[in-house]
Amino acid sequence: MTTAPHVPAPPPGPGVQPPFPAPPVEGKGKRLGWGLGIGAGVVLLICGGGVAALIGLGSSVQGALDEQAHAAVDDYLDSLKARMYDDAYSQLCGRAKRDETAAEFRTRIEGEQRITEWQLGTFDTINMSVPFQATYEDGQTAQLEASLDQNASTGAFEVCEVGE
Repeated sequence: MTTAPHVPAPPPGPGVQPPFPAPPVEGKGKRLGWGLGIGAGVVLLICGGGVAALIGLGSSVQGALDEQAHAAVDDYLDSLKARMYDDAYSQLCGRAKRDETAAEFRTRIEGEQRITEWQLGTFDTINMSVPFQATYEDGQTAQLEASLDQNASTGAFEVCEVGE
């Protein structure tokens, strides 16, 4: 005769002690606090990195625009200084070319004092202009501003006018 394996009887009704201890509650709030704190730190680190990346990108873009604007104004003023009026006229924006023919441009520029030296300021992205300190042939100086526009097909900056 074989004996059946011993199967424990079901526990008695309500109010009976379980055969195992209750899960620990000691330190639960501390662990939760640490977990939330670490999670918040990670979120701040990621968001902070994103903000830093955006600031860096904006600074880089501003630097590139400033460099391109300076190159356009420098090239234009170099052409005028060298009396290469056709070259200077070719660097003008479309609006300026519509307002003045190459012959009218040459006549006007030849009648003005020639700028021999200049110190460019920071490109103003809102007004699309570059301020600069100009020195004329006779040694006089003036604070001038070169208005720029972007060529729609190439994206390059072009000088529209130079004035006070």
